[in-house]
Formats: sequence, structure tokens, C-alpha cells
Amino acid sequence: MKKSKLGKVFNDGEVIIRQGDAGNFMYEILDGQVEVLREKGGEEVQLAILEKGDFFGEMAIFEREKRSATVRAQGQVRVLTVDKKILLRRISEDPSLALRILERMSRRIREMDGELVRLRTGK
Repeated sequence: MKKSKLGKVFNDGEVIIRQGDAGNFMYEILDGQVEVLREKGGEEVQLAILEKGDFFGEMAIFEREKRSATVRAQGQVRVLTVDKKILLRRISEDPSLALRILERMSRRIREMDGELVRLRTGK
């Protein structure tokens, strides 16, 4: 991991956050892409690929729970680290940010619901 003027740079394969770790930050992808993985029984299952403009790790800020997934760089990726205080300040400066976060979280839930139905019905 290297620090740049804005954000942190991770190289291909580097873990940015690890499932089960405590988390006080969320991340916004400034450049590149990451894969989101869930580990179970020693196996990794890819949940998503996220790209520039996407964010991850927000659940740890909102729920104060351990990380629910591992996020790993695919190629070189640059991310901006955002803690709860910064997030709340940015939302107070731009309330539409909260709506954009909720829209993305809602989209992810809808996609997971669709995948769950597909797995249960085989369709």
C-alpha cells in the first residue's frame, strides 16, 4: 500500500479490508476496481466487483459490527478513506450524499435478493 496525494494506493491482490475485522472507516474508489469476497468454510465467494465512484465498508460505520466481507484490489486501485465524522460532515454539507448512499445500498440489497431467489429456485 502506498500513500498518494489523495487517497491510498493498493496493488493487485492486496487486501484493503478483511472479513471479521473491526471497522471504523468506509472507502470510496477513486481509481481502479476491487472485488468483494465472502469467506465461508475456507472458500471465497465473489459477491461483487466495484469500480471508480463506488464505495464499500459503510456497514461498519452504520452498524458498528465487524466487517462482513473482504475487499481486495484488482490491479492497482486508489481509495479515499472516510471515517464517520467526515461522512457526517459531508452529509451535512451535501444532504443529497445520504440519498446517493441509500440508493446504492438499496441497489445492492435488490441484487442480493435476486441472487438469493435464483439460488433457491434454480432459475
